[in-house]
Amino acid sequence: MTAYKIRLSGLWSGLTLATVVGAITPLAFSPFDLWLLMPASLAVLFRLLDHQPPTRAALYGLGYGIGFYGTGVSWVYVSIHQFGGAGTPLAVVLTGLFVLALAAVFQAPLAWVYARLAHGQGNGKKVLLFSGLWVLADYWRSQFLTGFPWLYAGYTLLDTPWAGLAPVTGVHGLTLLLTLIATSLAALMREPGRTRLAATAVISAALCAVASLSDRHWTTPADTAPLSFAAVQGNIPQSIKWSPGFLGYTVQHYKALSAPHWDRDIVLWPENAIPSPAQRQARLTRQLQQQASTTRTALILGMPWQEQQRYYNALVGLGAADGHYLKQKLVPFGEFVPFSSWLRGLIAFFDLPMSSFASGPAEQPGLKIQGQPVATFICYEIVYPEFVARQSKDTGFILTVSNDTWFGRSTGPAQHLQMVRMRSLETGRYQLRTTNDGLTALIGPRGQLLNSARPWRSEVMTGHIKTMVGNTPFMQTGSWPSLLTAALMVVTGRMKKRRKTGKRRTS
Repeated sequence: MTAYKIRLSGLWSGLTLATVVGAITPLAFSPFDLWLLMPASLAVLFRLLDHQPPTRAALYGLGYGIGFYGTGVSWVYVSIHQFGGAGTPLAVVLTGLFVLALAAVFQAPLAWVYARLAHGQGNGKKVLLFSGLWVLADYWRSQFLTGFPWLYAGYTLLDTPWAGLAPVTGVHGLTLLLTLIATSLAALMREPGRTRLAATAVISAALCAVASLSDRHWTTPADTAPLSFAAVQGNIPQSIKWSPGFLGYTVQHYKALSAPHWDRDIVLWPENAIPSPAQRQARLTRQLQQQASTTRTALILGMPWQEQQRYYNALVGLGAADGHYLKQKLVPFGEFVPFSSWLRGLIAFFDLPMSSFASGPAEQPGLKIQGQPVATFICYEIVYPEFVARQSKDTGFILTVSNDTWFGRSTGPAQHLQMVRMRSLETGRYQLRTTNDGLTALIGPRGQLLNSARPWRSEVMTGHIKTMVGNTPFMQTGSWPSLLTAALMVVTGRMKKRRKTGKRRTS
């Protein structure tokens, strides 16, 4: 009985530690940016899972995931309660179920598989196993159902010297590097005599990579004049945005904000700035087309697009802008409802005004400004690294629109902007981003924040954006080199030493 109590006590203490460490880790991301917490968190979890049976390891992984997502994506509560019409108790329950699902589907299986594969292996192979599995699990999280590619560890390195690797490896490569360093240091602390050489080699290689790539520029400014822009942040309250009675007010509000800026090359309105399909607003689009054509301005605005009985979240180009873009990556429960036949009608959250959008086709002509192709992304699409890299090839710059009002005054907008900045770094392109209520921003090709509008107010951010030429290595290869490296590390970490056989020679 005493031994059983000791084992049970160890289980609860380990589970508590894993949950607390996971809950603290999101402080490594924006807006807090305490990035050293990320490698510290990975090192603690690595040590905590050491020599654990798979079942207990899975529980520790579950606890870590509950803590991590419970604080890291707590903004889901705001979306469900404040804008989804769910009362406080129900919103808490739904948020808890979402967090539990993420932890149970991703973090718990990761810990279970690691414990199974790491049994009987040395510290060096455990480092390879943990790091490789972590990155593969991140990628799986971006693919499962429609994916939830949020809060990758590599994002925490955005404003550090390690960021120079992003145009080569992408965010998954940064995660792999960070995990390798964290676990190597943890292994070194446990058995310094046996693992000193391997840990030193990993850290030395990382430092050499940073030194060789930190000042490398993969793209260069085009031999053309920068384009002037006006990014319009309307700050329309979400409570009235989709109400038909307020459509006239919304239109006049955006017209008034844009009126002083028709001398600009680009005027950019945010996601669904006009919350009515373009096909139903022919008079308005004709007026805006005439205005933009007269001043030779590229007006790009978000508004739904209708084709037959299907509706799309879209960007429409008028004046010096040509074409339209239909959003491809949709937000679950926000723009479409999985298992809609079961869920619709249960609560208002499953019947939001824009929750029946269709996904746009993969092959689209896209938008052009003054005849030149531009990479355009709507809200959630920008958090998919490979998608952005593929769509941005051979384009001059990136335009992104969003409606981060759904996050409320939580950490969500800052986390989203951090991922947006990483996409500019990975592609070596300037990026102009406008949102309904913040954070509207201009981002440089090295991920630097060059300018931003003040959040939660009607404001217009003006400036100039440069066109870039060339493609980064990451745009050519995507995440596959990092993923294949991670898979090779798992295979290597699982290999057993061959035992020598045969009789010794005798003289």
